[in-house]
Amino acid sequence: MDSALSSPSPGTGASTGNMYLSGENQTLVKLLIAGPFGVGKTTLIRALSETPPLHTEEVMTQTGAAVDDLAGVREKTTTTVAIDFGRLTLPGDLALYLFGTPGQKRFRPLWQDIARGALGALVLADTRRLADSFEVMDIVEEAGLRYAVAVNTFPDAPEYDVEKLREALDLHPDTPLVLCDARDREQSVDALIALVGHVLAHTPEENPNP
Repeated sequence: MDSALSSPSPGTGASTGNMYLSGENQTLVKLLIAGPFGVGKTTLIRALSETPPLHTEEVMTQTGAAVDDLAGVREKTTTTVAIDFGRLTLPGDLALYLFGTPGQKRFRPLWQDIARGALGALVLADTRRLADSFEVMDIVEEAGLRYAVAVNTFPDAPEYDVEKLREALDLHPDTPLVLCDARDREQSVDALIALVGHVLAHTPEENPNP
């Protein structure tokens, strides 16, 4: 995707099914779904995508388990080794292209490639290991991307007041923070809407008379 925010010409795409973009003008937005290892990025994209999502999950090997920190995610048996990809269309002809990024440090060069052209990022966090989110937020900020934080409410995770979470994550007052179950489509859509609203509110309008 060459630009983060673009409108294709009418007539592009197929006219049948949800596998393709409609022939109407649509605003295309590339977004990243980021977060530490095992936080639920693949699950969220699976819940959101209106097309069969692309996953690059592989079974974890003993070598990988020795490298990756499995604290808090001992039950995890697979890991994303490249990207997850899905698409979601919101009212107003806004088509979101969702790119899930690997959460391990060793995939950072790949992350930087995936981030090119993105307009923003939804950073997933887990209250059982909030500290793991700081490195991801640092990478997102270094890339110059605006972001929102979605705390994935795992069944066995401790619950905290939103304001306490904001303080623990040291978030800017302008950065949206929402709670969501990544398995729940409606809650995940609400998290994305919070991100999109934040991003578009800070996107300069194009000058019609350059």
